[in-house]
Amino acid sequence: MAWVDLLIAGLAEVWWATTMKMSGGFTKLNYTLLTIAGMLVSFGFLIRATKGLPLSIAYPVWTGIGAVGAILVGIILFNEHISLLTWLFVILLVIGILGIKMTSGH
Repeated sequence: MAWVDLLIAGLAEVWWATTMKMSGGFTKLNYTLLTIAGMLVSFGFLIRATKGLPLSIAYPVWTGIGAVGAILVGIILFNEHISLLTWLFVILLVIGILGIKMTSGH
């Protein structure tokens, strides 16, 4: 269950990062409130995940999910572009996240 909690925490990190961008520097109340809610959900599930997983596993996976998710959201929602070399490093990041999961023993 800790891995499910960690996945939810990572997806909520993408949520709050996205709504933070949409808040216009916290000038739009609705997106600001959604950002705060996303942060609470993200941290809440990260706390739950670290009850069953070591911090040395949970934190890098959480940030990795958030990083890859934010890149995808930037490309899909905000029409951002990244170079082919950057894509290579995104792929390496995904491989690293999966590698941590597969070798963690949890």
